Amino acid sequence: MARVTARRSIVRIDTSTGQQSRRPDSLAAEEPLEIRVDHSALAVTMRTPGNDIDLALGFLLTEGIIGSDDDVHTAQLCAGTDTPNTYNVVDVKLTPGVPPPVTDPSRNFYTTSSCGVCGKASIDAVRTRSRFAVDQDSAKIEASTLVTLPDTLRKAQRTFEATGGLHAAGLFTTDGQLVVIREDVGRHNAVDKVVGWGLRERRLPLDGHVLLVSGRASFELVQKASMAGIPIIAAVSAPSTLAVELADEVGLTVVGFLRGSTMNVYTRPDRIG
Repeated sequence: MARVTARRSIVRIDTSTGQQSRRPDSLAAEEPLEIRVDHSALAVTMRTPGNDIDLALGFLLTEGIIGSDDDVHTAQLCAGTDTPNTYNVVDVKLTPGVPPPVTDPSRNFYTTSSCGVCGKASIDAVRTRSRFAVDQDSAKIEASTLVTLPDTLRKAQRTFEATGGLHAAGLFTTDGQLVVIREDVGRHNAVDKVVGWGLRERRLPLDGHVLLVSGRASFELVQKASMAGIPIIAAVSAPSTLAVELADEVGLTVVGFLRGSTMNVYTRPDRIG
């Protein structure tokens, strides 16, 4: 099984005392994952190993390649060609009759851990239409409940506790219960892992839920929430202009700067009690 963290000897410097000391430190693992569809390579993403099947399924759903668990015949983690085997390949076999991915030279599916839509030729190329109408979701959450979610998410981040270097995405009910959490060096990967879990558990659309992300609310995260049918996305940091514009377009609620007792609601404030 691939490692999630690794230990490394470092030199710690304290400028207040002028002392240096050597000590072990834990680092979050980052390795490439190749996603194949019907044995053909489709995408490579840099991720933290773990929940790789969920990551691949979530990626395929949020890119509009599949729409439900019924579109997937099998999904398996493969050894690849590395020595020793690193299991950095997921091969997804589509159900007979499901159209294969269309190769489009304007779309570059290589992504880094910091950017989910890098290489896409235009914003229009990633405005994938969701099968789920989030604007019709009447989910509401009390502001007093919403402000408790970051602490709940933080306490559930086991790998972050050891490394301090991972993003997290958590799916919550509107009464503040944590349903699932995923961690990754890439915030978009963490969200894909949550979405892939929902698809594999046959729980899509994820209506009536709140998605909380540990960083900022970028365009691709709002798109992924829309594709999964999640009506509310909250972030501890800022949203981008494109994220807010897309949320306005699809009727999704965006909450930013969710810290302490305050928050900023950028779209659909009627969902926040």
